[in-house]
Amino acid sequence: MSTSDQTRTGKAASVPATTAVIPLSSGARWRAFWVCAAVAAITILDMTKVNVALPSIGEVLGAGSTELQLIVSGFVLTFGLTLVPMGRLGDQRSRRTLFVVGLSLYTLTSIACALAPTAGFLLVARLLQGAAAGVQMPQVIGMTQELFQGRERGRAFGLFGATIGVATAFGPTLGGLLIALGGPTDGWRLIFWMNVPLCLIAIAFALWLLPDTRTRSQRPVQLDPVGVVLFGLSVVSLMWPFLFTTGAPTDNPARWWMLAAFALFVSAFIAWERRYASRGRSPLLPLGLFGVESFRNGTLLQTAYFTATPAMFLVTTLYLQLGLGLAPVYAGMVSIGFALASAITSWVGGNLVNTHGRVVVVWGLVGMLVCVGGLVLTALYSDPAWTPYIAAVVMTIGGAGGGLVIAPNQTLTLADIPVKQGGLAGSVGQLGQRIGAAVGTAVALSMFYAAIYRESGSHSSLVVFHDAYAFGMLSVGVFLALAFLVAIVDLTARRNRRRAVAETGELMP
Repeated sequence: MSTSDQTRTGKAASVPATTAVIPLSSGARWRAFWVCAAVAAITILDMTKVNVALPSIGEVLGAGSTELQLIVSGFVLTFGLTLVPMGRLGDQRSRRTLFVVGLSLYTLTSIACALAPTAGFLLVARLLQGAAAGVQMPQVIGMTQELFQGRERGRAFGLFGATIGVATAFGPTLGGLLIALGGPTDGWRLIFWMNVPLCLIAIAFALWLLPDTRTRSQRPVQLDPVGVVLFGLSVVSLMWPFLFTTGAPTDNPARWWMLAAFALFVSAFIAWERRYASRGRSPLLPLGLFGVESFRNGTLLQTAYFTATPAMFLVTTLYLQLGLGLAPVYAGMVSIGFALASAITSWVGGNLVNTHGRVVVVWGLVGMLVCVGGLVLTALYSDPAWTPYIAAVVMTIGGAGGGLVIAPNQTLTLADIPVKQGGLAGSVGQLGQRIGAAVGTAVALSMFYAAIYRESGSHSSLVVFHDAYAFGMLSVGVFLALAFLVAIVDLTARRNRRRAVAETGELMP
């Protein structure tokens, strides 16, 4: 952390951690980290590889566009609902225990998804699977925050970002390969069966290698039940209209009134949290976290970034499959370059962020914006026979940029947060990512399918899919531009603070 950052948030950083004193060697810390990173990769991989299976699931189970949308976004909804409460619980009790519980539930729900006889059964199983993911993921971030400090934390988050980048981009390829191996009828089930042995292995390693990072406490757990209910209602009312947005003419416009309910619920939540804290209790979400500028800006940036990126993968995959007739496995392979490039630059970015700060993220977002523009131009103007190959090259450029965003931003976002709040703070960031992914996917898909419904019959098939892809990617570009704006604002603020410190020679409050 730079001098200016330390001086700016000295109060927050001076809060003592409540972790147990555990003599962990460097090797033990890194072994525990790789267990955490592997579990995060399993979860993210599962989210992205299911996208490729949507056409197969729709055909085999007779699922309509709304059901398919919910199979993807419903997972994200329940994921988001459990993140913050479980992050809060992990900060107060054993992250290791919750880690294993979440993994065990994820294993069982993966089996249920694999055996699903109907679209409705699969949807319910996916909702439960999302809740299980929400139990384990806060412990991943919280434990990483707790295991490492200083430059070592930057390297850890760099490797973590590389792992997430590879999982995100390889998901479609792996999903397509499993569908090819299992056939059009049962191939999609292999996507869920794959989780079972991976989760069982992860549980064994978690029990063996993860340290217990909490001292035993006789204090009762404080989960703020009223806050939990208001928080849940806020998340559901925000995501509801997007979950039921498909772009079809049958979409009910009345769903947007749920945003008015969201405004009421979130206002009530904020008022309650302030009142709860004023009585000396521990609120579900300490609003003071958002008073830490680095955390606030970093959370806004990653929310905007994850609103764009999953939608970019999904819309590109759909265009290649539906518009160009590419097999799922080949459509997924287009993103391999993104995975490899992001893995490399995540590691590089994790090391550079300690010396160069926010500028690393700014250049990463430039690379992503170039990627989005390049993909649209490729789809519109290249020969369809060459489109997948050119898109793969453009995706590689995007991966190089994306790797400079996720890991460095994670380091900057949590740099000034006390370790004892690492799980909760990480949960808030994850919540932003999951809500962003649900909203971004819904917006991009609705624009994609709306163009298809609007233009089908009046233009050739290829022209229709050209326009659909362009409209879908427009939303991706807008959200990436928003992330870029937040990064520029944060970079300017940091430079102004450094300049003020240099001129006055005094520590900034």
